[in-house]
Amino acid sequence: MAKREFVRFTCDDEVRVLGEGLIARTVPKAMWTHAAHWAATLWMLTEKPEMLPERDMPGLIRAFNESVGGQNTDTAGYHETITQASIRAARRFLRERESLGEPLYVRCNALMETELGDPEWLLEYWSRERLFSVEARRAWVDPDKVELRDEKKQQQKL
Repeated sequence: MAKREFVRFTCDDEVRVLGEGLIARTVPKAMWTHAAHWAATLWMLTEKPEMLPERDMPGLIRAFNESVGGQNTDTAGYHETITQASIRAARRFLRERESLGEPLYVRCNALMETELGDPEWLLEYWSRERLFSVEARRAWVDPDKVELRDEKKQQQKL
C-alpha cells in the first residue's frame, strides 16, 4: 500500500478540535479527512472514557454526515463495517504504543504513518465487492480475504 500525504498534527488541541467538532457537528466538510477520522477516534478512545466508540460513533457519524449535506444510504455515508474495523484497529494501535507515553497528536501522526494511513487499508482483509456491499454498510461483515487479528486472543497473550 502506498503511503499517503497528510497534514501533520502539531498539538493535542488540533486533535481535540476534530473530536469535539464531530460531536458538535461543527467540523467543516473539507476538514473531515481520513486523518481527521482517525484523530477523532483516537481522541475519543483516550480522552472521553464516558463514550464507547463502538456504540457512539455510528450515531455521531450519521449526524455529522447529515449536518454537512450528506446522506446515509445504501451507497453513501455511514458504513458499519469500516467504522467498527477502524475502531478495532485504533484500539490495537493505542495498546501497542501505550508504554511510550506520547502526546495524542504524536500518536495520531504515528498512526497515519502506518498502513492505517492508507484509506484502502481494509482491502487487505476484505475484497472490494464485500467491503462496499450494502450488507457491509448496514452491519458488520467478517473479512473474506484475511482474518483481522483477534482482540481477545491478543489480550490473552499479554
